[in-house]
Amino acid sequence: MTPCERTQAFISGQPTDRPPFHPIVMRWAARHAGVKYRDFCLDFTAKNRAMLHAAELLDCDWVTVMSDAYAEAQAFGLQVDYPEDSLPLERGGHLVSAQAGAALAPYKADEHPRLLNRINEIKGFKKLSGDTYFIVGWVEGPMAEYSDIRGLSEASMDLYDEPEAVAKAMDVIVDAAIPFITRQIEAGANAIGIGDAFASQIGPDLYREFVFAREKRLVDHIHSLGALAKLHICGNTAPLLPDMIKTGANILDVDHLVPSMAPFVPLLGPNQVFSGKVDPVSVVQNGTPESIRMAVKESLHQGGGRCIISAGCEVPPDAPLANVKAMRTAAE
Repeated sequence: MTPCERTQAFISGQPTDRPPFHPIVMRWAARHAGVKYRDFCLDFTAKNRAMLHAAELLDCDWVTVMSDAYAEAQAFGLQVDYPEDSLPLERGGHLVSAQAGAALAPYKADEHPRLLNRINEIKGFKKLSGDTYFIVGWVEGPMAEYSDIRGLSEASMDLYDEPEAVAKAMDVIVDAAIPFITRQIEAGANAIGIGDAFASQIGPDLYREFVFAREKRLVDHIHSLGALAKLHICGNTAPLLPDMIKTGANILDVDHLVPSMAPFVPLLGPNQVFSGKVDPVSVVQNGTPESIRMAVKESLHQGGGRCIISAGCEVPPDAPLANVKAMRTAAE
């Protein structure tokens, strides 16, 4: 059973030799492959090299294009700097108003190097590893993308002060993401991740008003092309999880801040699983192999056996190799 076959079988409820292992390694992968983080973000050959090195080193089941949240934001006009070996930095170009967001036009992937880079990353994974790994593409969700291009504080206020303009801007964001999703699946992605981190900060009522239907539209489009969907929202998403599950996403990332997955297991439909929820800092980075084993065991227990093994969010770059490997060993 290949890693890709294991992941697809697990999601569909078929027997597997072990749960899949999908650690979110970005800066960690770059560091262990000797790749500068600027290159990891901007050079698809460097991303391919780093992620495939991590997959082999850790014996994990997926590779992903994840690196930072700014690829689509740049296409919408955000100015971003890329330090040689640290996270990208916003340098301006935020929307001046909600009305400016409502007047946005969808981007075209072919006109923006970072979006073409993502498509080429997926093609590179497919060329270099064939059908071995579960390949996950990525788009930003409507709340995350709006907050990136408008600014966190301004986006939060706009939800109350300019709801109609926000809705129009989010529709443009989704309109742009849909053909970008298509290009990634055509390039060879088995699944598309939807990153909507800031959605955990707005509460369930605003999530239902502004985000749910738009995320579901993305999920439905992914499914229409025969791929699977992953939904990633950081933070304590316990108030949102019933609606997140209703989007139909096949993989629902659960952060360590969620008290327990157990209450939500009965809500899962066929072809839906959780992923998480080991604490990436206190357990993966600072813990011991035994504490990691116990945390993985607890995640599997809470998820009723329907949980891909992963930290709740990104594994820190300083996490010891032995600790990250201990997560994989615990999956046995």
